[in-house]
Amino acid sequence: MKKILIANRGEIALRVMRSARKMGIKTVAVYSDADRQSPHVRFADEAVHLGPSPSSESYLVMKKILKAAKDTGADGIHPGYGFLSENAAFAEMVEKASITFIGPRPHAIRVMGSKLAAKEAVKKYDIPMVPGIDQAITDVALAKKIAKEIGFPVLIKASAGGGGKGMRVVENLKELPSQMERAISEAESAFGDGSVFIEKYVTSPRHIEIQVLADTYGNVVHLFERECSVQRRHQKVVEEAPSVVLTPKIRKAMGEAAVKVAKACDYVGAGTVEFLLDEKKNFYFLEMNTRLQVEHPVTELITGVDLVEQQIKVARGEKLSFSQKDLEITGHALELRVYAEDPLNNFLPSVGTLETYIRPEGEGIRLDDGYEEGMEIPIYYDPMIAKLVTYGATREEALQLMRQAIADYKIEGLSTTLPFGKFVCDHDAFISGKFDTHFVKNYYSAEAIKKERKAALEVAAQVGLKLFLERGKKLKVAEAVESEWSSRK
Repeated sequence: MKKILIANRGEIALRVMRSARKMGIKTVAVYSDADRQSPHVRFADEAVHLGPSPSSESYLVMKKILKAAKDTGADGIHPGYGFLSENAAFAEMVEKASITFIGPRPHAIRVMGSKLAAKEAVKKYDIPMVPGIDQAITDVALAKKIAKEIGFPVLIKASAGGGGKGMRVVENLKELPSQMERAISEAESAFGDGSVFIEKYVTSPRHIEIQVLADTYGNVVHLFERECSVQRRHQKVVEEAPSVVLTPKIRKAMGEAAVKVAKACDYVGAGTVEFLLDEKKNFYFLEMNTRLQVEHPVTELITGVDLVEQQIKVARGEKLSFSQKDLEITGHALELRVYAEDPLNNFLPSVGTLETYIRPEGEGIRLDDGYEEGMEIPIYYDPMIAKLVTYGATREEALQLMRQAIADYKIEGLSTTLPFGKFVCDHDAFISGKFDTHFVKNYYSAEAIKKERKAALEVAAQVGLKLFLERGKKLKVAEAVESEWSSRK
């Protein structure tokens, strides 16, 4: 593989390009009108314009991306995450064009892309699953019957869903018909597929995911877990590795279960198996993401494994150069997703210009970003600006580094989730490790940040007043200054 086209934009495009360059592989960037001046375009060896800014006219147009790959002579396509990364039809088109798709086979994408198909695939491997029905339903009467059997609260989920879309928690029988109707409607709108299913709602879960790697020779390993329980609107904001709650025994069991899930769909490349962990530390299979995850850097830091490099090596037919016994956890890593969102206004998007953009630096600090000072955050794409990652010998060290990195990261011109990240790092529940996916609902409020800011301003004002009064007591004498005028005779 001599040249790779990265079918993505921003920080993930840059991230893939850096590993490719390290491996001596040339890269091709693609870009829309909005991204014409983006760093990933300049970093690549070649760049191809796809079209207008909306992703439906650029990054999601498969024919344009394939043409760009053929025109530049790329022999591999890396999809990054988002956009076409979990599109089985795109993976098939790439294969038919005799170009290597740097990701799993279309079959695995298709099976794991449907939560119902995924459950069916892993059934025979005796992997724990949340009680519920494993078939799509639209019949409200049947839904009521199932809900009564498994007990409330229940969760209605879109089979083709993700990111919290097509998902509804139902507390009682009366709410079921309306909530089911909303879930089906939202699933149809978001995914073009209104299939939903019902399962028991785990009331205080932790969201734990296991990173897996598999080659084409049947070798599958896991690279331990990531804790992803701090979320807003069912989407992750803070991740860490390892989790503070897993015992070695549970970690081993979850890792082995994840490997079985990968084998169940003949998986190839890097993927992530997601689990829910209840209060009693029972874990349940949730789904598999058939791509590189946003939070992959924390795994890279605790294992020393470059996941993008491994993806490329597997795609070009190489065997994994390590086995499970070669892998171990060293240190602790934290990641904060820095979004252009206003945490003081229900995390609503905050588009604008990066009038000031100063990156934090130092040992143990990693910043994966795709923007520069003066650039605009476009309205057309996900509002993530960067991934701020810290690594230390201990969790406490990584936490302290994150606090310092947040303080040193200067972004002006729009609102970001940096203040929320500070709130999380300073909160007793997070520091103690006693939190779950309801962290935001249970502990966070905009008033908490406003109160903290007010306190900080009051301290600054008091310090300023103290200095003013102290200096006011001192006699000030004008400094003698020689001048041409005073020396004249």
